[in-house]
Amino acid sequence: MIARLWHGRTTIDDYEEYTRFMIERAIPDYEKTDGFVKLSFIRNIKEDAGHFLLITYWENIDVIKKFSGEDYEKAKYYPEDKKYLLEFEKNVIHYEVFGER
Repeated sequence: MIARLWHGRTTIDDYEEYTRFMIERAIPDYEKTDGFVKLSFIRNIKEDAGHFLLITYWENIDVIKKFSGEDYEKAKYYPEDKKYLLEFEKNVIHYEVFGER
């Protein structure tokens, strides 16, 4: 199993609205991909910004490519992200999951 980590940052004013957007738009998009396993969507406020960390779990790299495209190391963004995010990190990070309880 592969874990894919993405980080995003919003203003505090957009913190709750972006959370709703991710719940309504992004999470269902992940869930409809065959080979998607699960996700953890976590957030906090730090240094006057809202931080979001999305950890998605996939059966393998080929499944991730179905979701994100051949260049699976690149972050996937939605057009609506332009309204909320303060920056667009170019890449995500992948880890092989070797233990889980």
